[in-house]
Amino acid sequence: MDEPSILDSRYSWTRLAVTLAIAVVCNVGMWACILVMPTVQAEFGVSRADTSLPYTLTMVGFAFGNFAIGRAVDKYGVMIALLAAAVLIAASFALATLSPTIYWLCVAQFLIGLGSAAGFGPLMADISHWFLRRRGIAVAITASGNYLSGAIWPLLLSGVLSEYGWRAVYGALAVITIVLMTPLCLYLKRRVPEQVTCDAEHGASIAGKTTGFSPRTLQYLLGLAGFGCCMAMSMPQVHIVSLCIDLGFGPAVGAEMLSLMLMGGVVSRLASGMLADKLGGIPTLLIGSALQCMALFLYLPYDGLVSLYIVSLIFGLSQGGIVPSYAVIVREYLPAREAGARVGFVIMMTIVGMAVGGWASGWIYDLTGSYQAAFINGIAWNFLNIAIVLLIVSRSGKILQKATG
Repeated sequence: MDEPSILDSRYSWTRLAVTLAIAVVCNVGMWACILVMPTVQAEFGVSRADTSLPYTLTMVGFAFGNFAIGRAVDKYGVMIALLAAAVLIAASFALATLSPTIYWLCVAQFLIGLGSAAGFGPLMADISHWFLRRRGIAVAITASGNYLSGAIWPLLLSGVLSEYGWRAVYGALAVITIVLMTPLCLYLKRRVPEQVTCDAEHGASIAGKTTGFSPRTLQYLLGLAGFGCCMAMSMPQVHIVSLCIDLGFGPAVGAEMLSLMLMGGVVSRLASGMLADKLGGIPTLLIGSALQCMALFLYLPYDGLVSLYIVSLIFGLSQGGIVPSYAVIVREYLPAREAGARVGFVIMMTIVGMAVGGWASGWIYDLTGSYQAAFINGIAWNFLNIAIVLLIVSRSGKILQKATG
């Protein structure tokens, strides 16, 4: 197979399928933490804010891992990074089963998040090298592994949780992770040809000049935008199970709403990927951010069982394409050889937003006794995200006008 034909090839699509499978397994730690949150709170007798700490530490580890592992992928290749991550995740799940306090669990969850990061930003950066015409949908499919993981694993593990407790869930995941990920990771040994990378570098350099920002400035702006949108995104995703318990619907209903939300997110990510292939990453990001903001407003007046199912689905369908849009934008406008590190940085900022937002929502709940103010806080951060994207769009338009005028 010659070098140019490797892009969008049969091998590319096969690699994408393997990448998706890895993402579904690798990301389970984030969602398992949310699933067991009420059980952990009851066992350790801590506040809602303290119960949110393991998730927050998971996301801190996840954030740092996206950047650090992304740099490792640029240097050593994705296979080695993923194999090391699989070992770390499995060992950390085993460590978590021994937790005598919530703080021990926080340390274990930080390590789980650190390893799980290999299955998100670094995978998106890697698969983006193997596609050109269909890069948007390829990145979106890879990112969907995170949501598929959240839609699938809580349903599969809820029975184990109710019968044997959260420690049994984590013990099972320690074995599952290493057994499933190892053979899948070995398939990703092949690296993209040098000529393909050189061509991508040239195209990104030309596109980057149209924004009117230096690569570093654009990267930081995208990072700040990502932080804002995920501060908003975290409220429903992290606290939907706890919200359902507060309203008297029970944890099983909350798990169903979370799965419905994330399945909607998968649909949204795929649709956004196809949209990005037609419009580009920046317009797709702006559309997704606006829709997420509208969906968040719907949580304020509705708290009935049926209405919450509907709003959760609408939220999932609205926001799922936002995060992969950042990876597409990075590949469109920033150097290809640094894709792992640059995608990793922007994704890191989105995850920091999720981590801080998840904790802040619990803290606001403890202060106010309800989640209403937490939703309003998320909406405010969403407006910041939209403002930054509009700034980039405005600057890009002015540069193009000067170039053509």
